[in-house]
Amino acid sequence: MSTTFTLDTATSRANPTPAPMRRLTVPAIQRRKGGEPIVMLTAYTARMAQLLDAHCDMLLVGDSLGQVIYGLPSTLSVTLEMMIAHGAAVVRGSYHAVVVIDMPFGSYEGSPQAAFESAARVMAATGAAAVKLEGGEAIAETVAFLTRRGIPVVGHVGLTPQAVNALGGYGARGKSEAEQAKILADAKAIADAGAFALVVEGVVEPLAQAITAAVGCPVIGIGASADCDGQVLVTEDMLGLFDRTARFVKKYDDMAGRISAAVETYAGEVRSRAFPGPDQLYPAEVAKK
Repeated sequence: MSTTFTLDTATSRANPTPAPMRRLTVPAIQRRKGGEPIVMLTAYTARMAQLLDAHCDMLLVGDSLGQVIYGLPSTLSVTLEMMIAHGAAVVRGSYHAVVVIDMPFGSYEGSPQAAFESAARVMAATGAAAVKLEGGEAIAETVAFLTRRGIPVVGHVGLTPQAVNALGGYGARGKSEAEQAKILADAKAIADAGAFALVVEGVVEPLAQAITAAVGCPVIGIGASADCDGQVLVTEDMLGLFDRTARFVKKYDDMAGRISAAVETYAGEVRSRAFPGPDQLYPAEVAKK
């Protein structure tokens, strides 16, 4: 979509400033297979979407928001309503990136028809370009059902957080030959079912390389391999907002430390009455004689 309208940004910090660019499309992402690497990050709010949009090809409204935003112990408690609310905010805050929204646990596993109803609701309510589903061969029929009905799908194989209880934790996958064969078969099944991109998470590097070579759609790695067609991270992790992160996260900043220092300075100025100062106050008007 192109941005041809103007928003009044003077009265509310919530309104994004329109940028003169066209939004990327699903086919444009598909054509990046084997080409320029795809840049993907998570976003959960309009403001973060504004800051990331110009630099990213895809923004993922991940169900990781359950942990990052709501402080939940896992993604399993995330609801469709949460995903819709945050997804709509990210779409409003972006003009360039393809916005993909995670389908939360329990919203698509029952049947292809149930998945379609959930996904259609997400697409209609948010304006996003696509949804993401976790799982392999078991949900290939659902992926095909959605794509045939005009809903673009991103797949997700390897370490799938929604299956953490069945997997027994968040450890890397593909350490045995049997598990590697299973995950590779899952990836092929999802790609063959019509997914336009595939997230591969937390797998040993040779398996990520094999998947990237074996499927026709772009493979986006997270804890996988630099040889994938793109990369994704949780933005708050790579910005250093959390003390504990996965092995595969590179911290590009120490935002937690910077925020703490700024708040410490603010608190000191409040207590010393140095804030607010003349620049932050509204002096009385001097009456004209």
